[in-house]
Amino acid sequence: MRSLLAFTKKEFMEQIRTGRLMITLALFIVLGIMNPAIAKLTPWILDMLSDALAESGMTITTAQVSALDSWMQFYKNLPIGLIAFVLLHGTVFTREYGAGTLVLSLTKGLKRYKVVVAKSLSLTAIWSFSYWLCFAITYLYNSYYWDNSVASSLGLSAVMWWLFGIFVISLTMLISSASLSGTAVLMGAGGAVLALYVVGLLPKIGKYMPTSLMSGTSLVYGVTKPSEYVAAIIITAVLTLSSFAASIPLFNKKQL
Repeated sequence: MRSLLAFTKKEFMEQIRTGRLMITLALFIVLGIMNPAIAKLTPWILDMLSDALAESGMTITTAQVSALDSWMQFYKNLPIGLIAFVLLHGTVFTREYGAGTLVLSLTKGLKRYKVVVAKSLSLTAIWSFSYWLCFAITYLYNSYYWDNSVASSLGLSAVMWWLFGIFVISLTMLISSASLSGTAVLMGAGGAVLALYVVGLLPKIGKYMPTSLMSGTSLVYGVTKPSEYVAAIIITAVLTLSSFAASIPLFNKKQL
């Protein structure tokens, strides 16, 4: 346990040293501020454009903005945050393959499974903190300007997107355990998510796909019900745990 904690600490220190942690936090803080800011500025922007559009024969009515508009922006921006997160942290294994630092740690007696566990814990912790920080900033601004109670099942929709992010991290870890190339890891994780999204477009299958957890906007607007996501949540949780678990034997067999 001591060696696991030491290696996990080393992972966090590496994230701080390289600046990746600070960049991730800064990005999610900006996204958290942008969500209510864009919603708040929308009426002003439309008012500025009304005269020019009126000359073209278009009429703009006064926009009524609520917390729902800010939450809609929140879920629109989350894919940007997740993509940036994967780009920043997706090469967590392959960087060390190239530098040879893992070989040094393993020759000192560190068990291979502890490497996978430590890296999985650090990425999950960074994603969780960054994500919920973004959510908290948006929630507080929305509470100040509007009323968050207009959003249906807000907590569940947030948990669903958070779980989807961890699922993507598990895919990244799984592919990293088998590949030496950072490009292959990023393309593999992106391709897997894209494939799941395409399959999810099928009406009878879509509600079971992990990608359905990204439909937070439908949930907060009350278009869909929480019960419709139970199967997808269970399947995503099982796939996530399975991917993390499968990363261990793959890494154990890997030639470094």
